[in-house]
Amino acid sequence: MTTSNKKWGGMKHTPRTLAVQILDRVEEGAFAQPLLDAYLARNLLPVPQDRGLLTQLVYGTLRLRNRIDWVIRAVYNRPFDLMEQRLRNILRVALYQIMCADRVPAYAATNEAVEMAKGRRPGWSNLVNAILRNAARKMDAIAWPSFDDDPLSHISVVHSHPLWLVRLWVEQLGLDETRDLCESNNTIPPLTVRTNRLKTDRPTLITRLTEYGCNAVPSRYAPDGIIFSDLPGPVREFPLFREGEMQIQDEASQMISLLVDPKPGETILDVCAGAGIKTTHLAQLTKNSGRIVAMDISRAKIESLQALARRLGVTIIEPIVHDATQNPPERLRGQFDRVLVDVPCSGLGTLRRNPEIRWHTAPEDLAAFPPLQREILNRSACYVKGGGTLVYSTCTISSAENEMIIRGFLAENPNFACLRPETVPAAMRDEAGMFRTFPHRHRTDGFFGAVLKKKEDTP
Repeated sequence: MTTSNKKWGGMKHTPRTLAVQILDRVEEGAFAQPLLDAYLARNLLPVPQDRGLLTQLVYGTLRLRNRIDWVIRAVYNRPFDLMEQRLRNILRVALYQIMCADRVPAYAATNEAVEMAKGRRPGWSNLVNAILRNAARKMDAIAWPSFDDDPLSHISVVHSHPLWLVRLWVEQLGLDETRDLCESNNTIPPLTVRTNRLKTDRPTLITRLTEYGCNAVPSRYAPDGIIFSDLPGPVREFPLFREGEMQIQDEASQMISLLVDPKPGETILDVCAGAGIKTTHLAQLTKNSGRIVAMDISRAKIESLQALARRLGVTIIEPIVHDATQNPPERLRGQFDRVLVDVPCSGLGTLRRNPEIRWHTAPEDLAAFPPLQREILNRSACYVKGGGTLVYSTCTISSAENEMIIRGFLAENPNFACLRPETVPAAMRDEAGMFRTFPHRHRTDGFFGAVLKKKEDTP
């Protein structure tokens, strides 16, 4: 039996059945992108249009989940919170199509949802049919929270973010900016790659992408960035990717290495290197000259980093498995010209690409990050030479994880000073000179960075 004929709940694999499976796993705590990549790799949907529809259904349903759930609550006469997870996700996928997919007729979305529900539980198929037909019929009459009367609820429901998160951002940014931010988080982010200058240059790579039929243009801020579309197949299977001429990386993420500003021949440390996206960029900026020590607590991530370095042609990275919250190895103390500390964070700046984070995260979860971030930053200061640079970065827009960490660090470490970086555009610096991006302002992920200079005469 071929994979295209395998069954799920008595049905062939289709974009809709697979979307429900993925959403079930996501609701249990998994992340959408690796799941989606794994499903696509199994070639369950050989037709490219079906693969694209699956991606759209998963991410679209996750982004608009609050808005979709509001519609279900409006037409369902029982407690929504008691509805079984699988039933919720069958309805969500169908309603996403009814509400947002212009090319999918409401009856087609309803019929397949009813088929998925058959045999799952007694009465499910009738219930799904009734809810979806009722919702399609009453859609124009649904009453949404008013922005004038209840702006927090309006933003939470219409722009589909948890109410607690909307409240947090309103305190930081105000109502109008929070609405713009949440609206931007629901847009489809562009596919952005970093040119690997060890193997090519940006104009040449753009030309080659164009020859493959892609629409490729330089990114607005990152000098190595390219934004493109119309890729004929998954990017990781693309020849230019496999040959190491480019690496997937958001434009804001690329700017972090510019904050570090490494020079050829320098000694550099990446404290929380992960899979090495930024580490290899640092090597690229040094023209693969000098020494870069890449540290991470996860041996599996270090192995991924080594594989990435081989694909990109980077040879100066020394990987180390080490817990950044522990004392630095004596042989590494005070040895580095530049240290990057890209700490674990809530990821709230990446909700365009990882919409499930908004549903996975609870208010109490945010409290766990600042103590960890402070500990890692303080330990990392021990690695910096006198006169060296320490760069702190996150992919979140939470003040408690960003500027408040820096203020606390500077108060406890008077031998460091915060610099105003000239290596990034002024539009990406705030009043205090710290690097900061937002999806609604810069059309990038939300990142933060601070450049901390150690005094020359400090051991």
